[in-house]
Amino acid sequence: MNYAVVKGTGYILVHTPDMVMHNGTTQTTEKITNPDSEYLKKVPEHLRKYEEVIKYAPNQVYIGNMTPEELREYEMPWYDKEVPNGDRFGKYGEIMPQDEFIGLMKICDAFDLVKIEKEFNKEIKEKLTKHPLFKEEAEKLKEGEEKEEIERQIKENGAEGIYHEGKLVGCVKRAHDIDPNLNAHIMFENLVVKASGVLAFKHLIDKNGIDEKSIDYVIECSEEACGDMNQRGGGNFAKSIAEIVGAENATGSDMRGFCAGPTHALIAAASLVAAGTYENVVVVAGGATAKLGMNGKDHVKKNMPILEDVIGGFAILISKNDGKNPIIRTDLVGRHTVGTGSSPQAVITSLITAPLDKGNLKITDIDKYSVEMQNPDITKPAGAGDVPAANYKMIGALGVKRKELERKELASFVEKHGMPGWAPTQGHIPSGVPYLGFAREDLTEGNLNKIMIVGKGSLFLGRMTNLFDGVSVIIERNSGKVKEDMEISKEEIKGMIAKAMKEFAMHLLKD
Repeated sequence: MNYAVVKGTGYILVHTPDMVMHNGTTQTTEKITNPDSEYLKKVPEHLRKYEEVIKYAPNQVYIGNMTPEELREYEMPWYDKEVPNGDRFGKYGEIMPQDEFIGLMKICDAFDLVKIEKEFNKEIKEKLTKHPLFKEEAEKLKEGEEKEEIERQIKENGAEGIYHEGKLVGCVKRAHDIDPNLNAHIMFENLVVKASGVLAFKHLIDKNGIDEKSIDYVIECSEEACGDMNQRGGGNFAKSIAEIVGAENATGSDMRGFCAGPTHALIAAASLVAAGTYENVVVVAGGATAKLGMNGKDHVKKNMPILEDVIGGFAILISKNDGKNPIIRTDLVGRHTVGTGSSPQAVITSLITAPLDKGNLKITDIDKYSVEMQNPDITKPAGAGDVPAANYKMIGALGVKRKELERKELASFVEKHGMPGWAPTQGHIPSGVPYLGFAREDLTEGNLNKIMIVGKGSLFLGRMTNLFDGVSVIIERNSGKVKEDMEISKEEIKGMIAKAMKEFAMHLLKD
């Protein structure tokens, strides 16, 4: 069987402190239910500066300037320790500041819904023309709006305000007078998804020397939905992102699966390439404003900075086997089925055991498991514990149950086959895929041979079912053989038949 490969990755973060207050669900809900709350008054003093976000170790890991192993050397908590050489740009992408991202939202606006105040527009246009990836697009930005017009749109027409450093600098207009799926709040969310997806896609292209015109298909796998009242969630983020990055030969569609969406998309993309349907498929996802400051109350209560102050995004190129890059074993897939059950043990067994057994593998044969790589600096203060560590312990316990390791080896198993979490709690963003950039290196230049990507999702959030969800896939070092090498030619088959016939005839003569 021929397999697809992971040919490139891009990872980005966007520091969005004002969006924490004005667009994060925890904060916007608090404004409605308890507008005079002490929490809302304290939020501004718990927001980090851009420089602090850059020097935060998990963020440096996300964009590739530090490895997960280096992060492990930092004693927790991490938020009060600075990375001495933290940089905005990394080998996988960047951490973009909020003002430039607002300009990128305008660049991605196809229906003139984003209105930017004149002076602010001038400032961000100047900054974006110096950005290595957006010079041409920034130069096309039109002159901004008077502040009075922006204020009028918000007051009279229900536009959503855009803020920077506590000041109103623009707005996103509604796209329809009465359609709730096209109101200003939804349009704001969707433009953030699109813009952060574009940023990740651009870095994928730039960091890996990819010709965007060679891309055939795009799968967008975030958790948002774009559509109108007649087809809520009809899409298509994928093609809208492809349009901005110049992937003019690509088509595409959106795939949704809550937090498990990216792993579903990874398997689908690899299957499309392995089947020969497309040669180059990009899996991309932007981030979610709704999840900004999601655990903010717990962070403020513990006198911490609000750590959920970044939008996440990623892009992954899946291509046909080149004999070099890691192969995606689409024949070794784990899946949480309808009949699996929702207990943690049942879930982890279905996702880990099935692909291992099919490949005659032990739990210890997988060098690294990439699970829900959520940053424990965020989740532990909120009472959710260390999510990656909990997953690794369950996998290790499964290994003990299968008699593939001793109970006394559990601690060493977690350290050897696991990693500390570094991804922001953006729902789909932490789910397995943050490791793919490092995995690609570990399985080519490094000494690893097999890794497993595990994505899990909470389908019950949609109130259509109480079911849980999850899928997994094994990715391994390329043997160097591609399909053409592995196939036997007609001439070789003829030669084998002739040889067999000759040997059979000789055998008859002897008898």
